[in-house]
Amino acid sequence: MQAVTFDAPFRVRCTDVAEPKLLLATDAIVRVELAAICGSDLHVYRGVERGLDRGTVLGHEFVGSIVEVGAAVQRFRPGAKVVSPFSVNCGACWFCARGLTSRCTDSQLFGWVQDGRGLHGGQAEYVRVPYADASLVAAPATVPLEQALLAGDVLSTGFHAADQGGVRTGDVVVVLGLGPVGICALLGARDLGAAQVLCVDRVAERLELASQHGGIPIELGRDDIAARVLAATGGRGADVVLEVVGHPDATRLAWQLVRCGGTISAPGVHNEPAFAITPGMIYDKNLTYRSGRAPVRAWMDRTLQRLARGDLDLKALFSHRMSFAEAERGYEIFEQKLQRCTKVLLQTS
Repeated sequence: MQAVTFDAPFRVRCTDVAEPKLLLATDAIVRVELAAICGSDLHVYRGVERGLDRGTVLGHEFVGSIVEVGAAVQRFRPGAKVVSPFSVNCGACWFCARGLTSRCTDSQLFGWVQDGRGLHGGQAEYVRVPYADASLVAAPATVPLEQALLAGDVLSTGFHAADQGGVRTGDVVVVLGLGPVGICALLGARDLGAAQVLCVDRVAERLELASQHGGIPIELGRDDIAARVLAATGGRGADVVLEVVGHPDATRLAWQLVRCGGTISAPGVHNEPAFAITPGMIYDKNLTYRSGRAPVRAWMDRTLQRLARGDLDLKALFSHRMSFAEAERGYEIFEQKLQRCTKVLLQTS
């Protein structure tokens, strides 16, 4: 089968690999119809996150149809359209029972194989999904597949970011970073009743997208961000800052913008060796700082239902649609933000 595999930093390729097989009775094999390149994939692509085996099939955002199930799978049969979260979960451990599915004791992340152990990803014609009953979600017939795919990562992550930030009716919220997760965090904040959502980025097309979804664009490097936030809040600072960049500069800016007693919610991956702000800085503003991998499986039923309402049109998140054979160029365009790229959708045919 065709698959997009990791070769080296800044080098991926579309190649033929063996089709996955059922290994456990709880497995399912999914024929991928659509996959996507995520901002998290770029950590590996850039060589920031290290340890991935050469030849690992990449990708953790995909939707498709089940072609085979193990003997213990009860909820799904071949032919079912399904959406997958970016990591699998057992559905029965202490963490799963409390909704922290991203920290399941048997969790595996799609697209991460290290020293021969792990789970190949969904940028392939077929993918093996462990714990199929607990992990997979039926794709609603009324939701376009490309938008259903988003529930398995960026949409659920964005809504979780707003929720863990404690956004309440009337709040002034700042979103730092307007990639796909940032746009979805903006939508999540608005759903929770934020009065204003100020959206910060330096990329024009991302600022335009935020404006289309009800955000107030602020251009990094040109606008006085702090002055804009203070003016919007009567001088107190933002009630909640959603830091969706995953960079120490963004952490420091979030601290500068948030009010005393406010909350910083950081759903993105951080790779720096030390925390960008000190315990004293948190103490001196009575801040709450919340972070970590989003438990998207715990959110997917809600976000798919939200999409099914029909008033949350996210097709504009995908600026590029490409074949697997074009994935190498897709990664390059996405990583360098060429051609007004916001997100790349990969199609198997």
